[in-house]
Amino acid sequence: MKKACVPAALPRMLPALFAALLLAACSQLPPPATGSAAPDFQVDPKWPLPLPEQGGVQQLFGQVAGIAVDPRNGHVWAIHRPASLLPDEFDTKAAKPVTHRCCLPMPAVAEFDRDGRLLRSWNPGGSGFDWPKVEHGIYIDDDGYVWLAGNAVGDNQILKFTQDGRFLMQIGHAGPTEGSNSPTQLGQPANMIVSRGELFVADGYGNRRVVVFDAATGAYKRHWGAYGGRPSDDKLPAYDPAQPAARQFGNPVHCVRMSHDELLYVCDRTNNRIQVFTRAGEFRTEFRVEPLTLANGSVWDMVLSHDPAQTYMYVADGANGRIYVLRRADGVQVGQFGRTGRMAGEFKWIHNLAIDAEGNLYTSEVGYGRRIQKFVRGGGGF
Repeated sequence: MKKACVPAALPRMLPALFAALLLAACSQLPPPATGSAAPDFQVDPKWPLPLPEQGGVQQLFGQVAGIAVDPRNGHVWAIHRPASLLPDEFDTKAAKPVTHRCCLPMPAVAEFDRDGRLLRSWNPGGSGFDWPKVEHGIYIDDDGYVWLAGNAVGDNQILKFTQDGRFLMQIGHAGPTEGSNSPTQLGQPANMIVSRGELFVADGYGNRRVVVFDAATGAYKRHWGAYGGRPSDDKLPAYDPAQPAARQFGNPVHCVRMSHDELLYVCDRTNNRIQVFTRAGEFRTEFRVEPLTLANGSVWDMVLSHDPAQTYMYVADGANGRIYVLRRADGVQVGQFGRTGRMAGEFKWIHNLAIDAEGNLYTSEVGYGRRIQKFVRGGGGF
């Protein structure tokens, strides 16, 4: 039998004011956790396998700005920034490796199998599109199409490719932004998902909104800002955990994720929160995550757990080098793993998360992290 938070007889034994305060505090407690302990994960230090050489020269990742899982076969896709190799690795002026052994930048887009073996990689070819100056998000939809974005100033477009790198469609274009209420132009979009034929975009590093397009035609459908309101590009004060929550998204709006029950989760990174909407843009609730975090914010990405109920949210915190396990029902943190560092299982600016059908997590790191990792799902949780 479930025990009461406060025994029924206790309030009658206490002064009225104290009893009222006790009962009020009790009513604010989150619901007790059910089931077993939170999910746990172990890093797989042998994943991915070493990148193949090109003519005896080692290939390297630069900053890995996005990671995604193909829902059809479990293959892992990554996008990185080839131009971010260091001067002691690649001579950008001469466009050649520094030595005869090191190094060459990997092509920007790479596909790995479940065992971490590189299957293919490519840079864009052809014409008719604006490749971003700084690569950012990647997403693989249910039909296998590859969606890409960039976050440099002027990278105001989303690109759609086949898996062998053939260009299909561009939404928006490189050049000046038109602000957070434009129906045609983006603002340094961070990431995207496709759900029931609609493309939802976290828009972004320049704009402060979620915007939705038709995934087949690119036609604009709707957009909204924080709390489902009209977004504004007016200058915002710096985040202060002691102040009331901002009524606008900060920059960047960094992720969008759709649940099985059609709730859209949005990462408001520097405001240290996740906001939840219907797919139509109606605000439902928000969860604050590590609210004392300053710097680059605590909510860089999140994915939902693989069980049918999607019981948990896994939240990547690049500023603090952590992945948090939150209950989806109420946002209560029930676990965490990782820390800032460069060893296996640690993070230096964890940037994005992906999850496969078995519940394993994949991470990408920007800055000086410049790698991908796999975390194998263990026990606990459900």
